Amino acid sequence: MSLLTLMSLSEQQAAPQGQSNLLLGLLPFILVFVIFYLLLILPQRKKQKQHQQMVNNLKAGDRIITSGGIFGTVMDVHPDRIELKISSNVKVDILKSAVAIILSEKEKTESKESNSFSQKN
Repeated sequence: MSLLTLMSLSEQQAAPQGQSNLLLGLLPFILVFVIFYLLLILPQRKKQKQHQQMVNNLKAGDRIITSGGIFGTVMDVHPDRIELKISSNVKVDILKSAVAIILSEKEKTESKESNSFSQKN
């Protein structure tokens, strides 16, 4: 009978230790997930929101570069696509997601930087 009592006591004491060992075992996985989220997922979401905002602000007359490397001028903006003029008589429709860079904004920032640099000298 004393052997049975000892076994039941040891089982009761082993249960809380097993739970704490489980939490300690999962702690590295939780830390890896948090680091993964902070270093990869969060910056990607921020970049995606910036790109979506850039595309939503497109208007006729903006000069852009597509993700395929085609330079052109926006002629018309539709809800899902853009009419892009790439040559004097050539217009193509592209998806909004294919826009990589808006040159008008880049040129404006470069001209501001060059003006401030020339005023300092």
